[in-house]
Amino acid sequence: MATLDALALYWKGDPDFVPVKDKTTVRLNVALGGAGVELLATGPKWYDTRAGKGGGGAVDLTMHLLRLDFVAAVKHLQASM
Repeated sequence: MATLDALALYWKGDPDFVPVKDKTTVRLNVALGGAGVELLATGPKWYDTRAGKGGGGAVDLTMHLLRLDFVAAVKHLQASM
């Protein structure tokens, strides 16, 4: 969630979500352009339910959401923190 804040993306947690496997999992709805992304997050790991892709950590999430390569994602995160 800190990464989403650093990227200045609007996000909202789903208070009605009940995790099945890990009780620390949360569902987040992220506004991205004109579309929305639904993420399941457990600690640093995340999964985009609509795209069927997941990863771990801020760089992976930035690469996925903003469609950047590794170097561009790292630079983007450095500039935003």
